[in-house]
Order: sequence, then structure tokens, then C-alpha cells
Amino acid sequence: MTSTTEQLAPVLEVDARLTEIERELDLLLNLTPVNAAEAWTDFERSDFGTAPTLRLRPLEFDPDLVRRDLYNLEIETVEDPALHTLFRAKRDEIARQVTALEDRDTSRFLYGSLQLYGGVAPSLARAAEDLLEMIPPLAPSPQSVTAGAFADAAKAEFARYREVHADFPTAMDVRDDVGELMVSFGRLLIPESATFRSDRVEPLLHHEIGTHVVTYQNGAKQPLQLLTIGLPGYDETQEGLAVLAEYLTGGLDPRRLRVLAGRVVAVGRLLEGAGFLDIFESLRTDHSIPTRTAWNITTRVVVGGGNVKDAIYLRGISRILETLAEGGSLEPLFVGKLALDHIPLVQELLEREVLSPAWVRPRWLDVPGAQERLERLRAGASVIDLYEGEKAA
Repeated sequence: MTSTTEQLAPVLEVDARLTEIERELDLLLNLTPVNAAEAWTDFERSDFGTAPTLRLRPLEFDPDLVRRDLYNLEIETVEDPALHTLFRAKRDEIARQVTALEDRDTSRFLYGSLQLYGGVAPSLARAAEDLLEMIPPLAPSPQSVTAGAFADAAKAEFARYREVHADFPTAMDVRDDVGELMVSFGRLLIPESATFRSDRVEPLLHHEIGTHVVTYQNGAKQPLQLLTIGLPGYDETQEGLAVLAEYLTGGLDPRRLRVLAGRVVAVGRLLEGAGFLDIFESLRTDHSIPTRTAWNITTRVVVGGGNVKDAIYLRGISRILETLAEGGSLEPLFVGKLALDHIPLVQELLEREVLSPAWVRPRWLDVPGAQERLERLRAGASVIDLYEGEKAA
């Protein structure tokens, strides 16, 4: 421990407690339906005419006790101005998470989601509509792999990281209580009933393991534990970085771009007051999105009472592209889970040797062709330019 870090010992105590509290909330898992496969079967049997009931797991914490713990933290004793501001913002974000989870399945949940993730700006809505209009609909890919086969591919990807860093952990589960592929606190969760397009396996590995797991493990090597769960508002940048990983490895194909655009459109319809069936039918009829894909998009958007989070993927990659065009570096973003706005703070902490450079370098930076693609983006590009034609499908 450096002398600088020793001086920050009281700071690290607050950091550790904030991290512990957010782990207790488990926002991602607590907003994931436990009956996704069953709900799809019922929806299909109804000839897509009856909105599904999406069940969420019971909360395993008392919201009032969490709030008490949060506001008992003596953040006012943190003398470092940057960290003081950071901790206050994180405390506010966790408090909003508590309220959002408490408000699940009520009309209030949507407002909590907006506070956490923001709305859809007109420019983002236009970009999404332009992508859906420009990219022709494609038939669903006929080739797919099971959850077990995907798990085998994931194990192989973890092994590639261990070839460089022997203690890089293999953290993954195949589970029957999640409906979407996700990473929760550094652990890859694979839905047992899911199938995956064969041509999406590698891009998904770079998205989930190469970005979400790698930044978690890099954050775990830092004295600030918040870098494992994410600095305030990190989600947008993290998902933008993960989408960039897909693009640099040649995996951001037309179908995937249509999904990201469809998510923004669906959130826009939600904010206009549309319900499940209207959003679902709009995606299918107005934008020619395949039925099962429209189902996935819609369930993600309506869960809990209305979740706007899915707009951050297209917004996140848009901001990453702006940063690259301005000459910004990606390297600080690998130190842990943080937002673009935190880069100056992270760079300062690196210079003061409070933080260390990233332990693991994402493999997707070194895939053949990745650096050439990155240089093209640095010359200036928008999300529309990520579409490279049907040959990329």
C-alpha cells in the first residue's frame, strides 16, 4: 500500500460500504423476470393477443434499512473533493435504485428508471429510426447453438484470458431463473432455455466477458471497490464499450444494429404511453422486426412497470464514437466500470498512484482487423456509419 493510499484509508472504508450496499440490492437480477420461458409460451399460445405476466423475484432486503445504512455513512468526513463528490453521487444513485426496486410493478417505477438512465433525446430517436429504415429486414438466422454449447464457448474464452493471466477466474452459471444473457457482479449468467445465433457467439463473448467481466476483474484489482460495481452513471459507457467490442471484432451485424435501434424505438413508444401489445406490434409491423426478437425487446422495456435502460446501448456507442473522434483514449475505461465523465478523475488517481493501470487488456482490441477499424472510427463516425451492408450479416 502506497503512502497515498494509506492516507485514503477512511475513504476506502466508505467506498467498501457503498459497494457492499449496492451488491445487496442486485438491481440487474431483481429486474430480470424469473418466468421468461413460460411467459413466452403463454404469449405464443394466445396468438400474441394477451400481454404476458412477467414475475420478478422477491426482494431480499428491507428498503428502509438500506436507506438508513446509506445515510449513516459519514461521507462528509471525506476530505478529498473529487472523491467526496463521487461518493455523494453514488449514494444518491443507490438511493434511487432502492426506490426503483421498491416501486416495481407500479406506475412509479418508470420515473425511477428515468432518473437512473435518462430518456430518449430527439437526436437518438432519429438515429434509431434512420437505422431501421436504412437496414433491410433480414430473415432470422437458421443456425443456433444451445445454452450448453454457449457455455462451452465461454469456458474456452475464459481460458484464453487465463493464458495471459493465470488467476483470471472462470465465473459463470447456467441458470433457469434468468431469461437473458447477462453479467452480474463479474459472473456470466447463461439462461438455461436460451439458444444463440451461431454467428453471434463470438461477439457476445467479447461483449459479456471481454468487456463486462474484464472491467469487473480490473476493478477488483483497484483499492476503490466501486470500480467493480460501477461509478455513478457508468452503465451507458459500459454498454457503449461493449457494443464497440462487437464492432471491432466484426460482429456488429445488420440484425444486431436493428435490435439496438429497435430498443430505442421501444423505449420511445413506452414514454408515449404505449403498452406491451402496442410496442410489440409496432416493432413487428412498422419495423419488420422478427416476432421472437420483438418479444425480447418488448419484455425488456416493459418489465417492472417500464424500464428505459435499453436506450443506453445506442446512446453509449454514440458517445464512445464522439470521444474517439475527439482524440480520446479508451485506456482509462478499462481500469474498472466508469463513465466517460469520470475519465479526468481516473487519470488524476492514476497519476497519484491511487489507482493502477488496467490488469487485463480486452482481447477484442487485438483481434485481426480491430485496430484498423478503430482508426477508421477515430477519423469520425456516427452510429449510422457502423452499418457496413448485408455482407456483414
